[in-house]
Amino acid sequence: MKTVLIGFASTLALLHAGEQAVANAKNVVVYKTAGRYAGWPANHGIWAWGNEIVVGFESGKFKVNRSIHAIDYSQKEEHLLGRSKDGGETWTIEKPLSLLPPPGGRMAGVPTEDGGKEAVDNKTAIDFTHKDFALTARMMDKDIGPSRFYYSYDRGKNWNGPFNIPTFGTKGIMARTDYIVDGQRSMTMFITAALNNGKEGEVFCIRTTDGGVTWNKIGVASTPGEKGFSIMPSSLRLSAKTIVSAIRRKEGNENFIEFARSDDDGATWKTVSRITPHITGNSGNPASLVRLKDGRLCAVYGHRAVPYSIRARVSDDEGKTWGDELILRQDGGDRDLGYTRTVVRPDGKLVSAYYFNDSGDSERYIGATVWEVPAKR
Repeated sequence: MKTVLIGFASTLALLHAGEQAVANAKNVVVYKTAGRYAGWPANHGIWAWGNEIVVGFESGKFKVNRSIHAIDYSQKEEHLLGRSKDGGETWTIEKPLSLLPPPGGRMAGVPTEDGGKEAVDNKTAIDFTHKDFALTARMMDKDIGPSRFYYSYDRGKNWNGPFNIPTFGTKGIMARTDYIVDGQRSMTMFITAALNNGKEGEVFCIRTTDGGVTWNKIGVASTPGEKGFSIMPSSLRLSAKTIVSAIRRKEGNENFIEFARSDDDGATWKTVSRITPHITGNSGNPASLVRLKDGRLCAVYGHRAVPYSIRARVSDDEGKTWGDELILRQDGGDRDLGYTRTVVRPDGKLVSAYYFNDSGDSERYIGATVWEVPAKR
């Protein structure tokens, strides 16, 4: 696989006040195929078992158009997995047939490949603490519709499902993969629900205590104003009662990432801070939130404005305040990038996966950066 070392001096020359280059960040290519559009790891999820890492994404036909996404919306797309067994340094690509979405779905406006199964209700209790467990939540349509989940006991090689996610009386659920394993039969999942106008959304958390057979709505994490949305959470449990979430927000012309906190196990929430200064570029971008080995929180996200980049911020006070923007890379050629997912390796380094591009008229690909957060000052 292609590997690129970011030149520290050249990156530093492009920095502005409040920005800091990440030294020795190593960029690798997970998936890059001529004529293909690869995107949106944040929709699919990332999982790690030590140095074995798996990330999900979509691949469709590349086509330059006026939309932000340079993809041919009339052609079918496929769901793929990238797997690394050496901590994100090298990757292989897999296409589990058991992970095909139901026929007729239109993820990101693109018809999904035929051959999938319709979702059903789950009747068998899942062991969320299985040593090789993984779960992915998928939405049927880009705006409104049903959602489903799949789970695996062999690190993503084979998947059970799809199983229905309840709509909880809303017009539709747009689920992406964001969950917290609380116990053998207990899990908290964060999903986006449709607003009354049929568009996404509002973020709330749901919970199962019987292994995914039934789910209950616990609390609303983020509700937008009249001219915005709250979507795409990335959540962590800090203690038995405290949960935090980085949520993609839009209000009017402003795009930002909100940091929300619950101290009663998800029942009620309050906005604590903004992770991004005020925008994340045109149309915004979701964050991936992880806890470092030293206890600090780190949020990684795409920046859809010049310079097109992958960035991060770190908090040493549980999200009350955030440090300078860390620049992982800023060599993107177009705003069609980001949707990061991040894991922390056993050695403390981070592996951040995302979709990226080298120019506006070139294919979109899945990349990853292996990097290290600067030590506490």
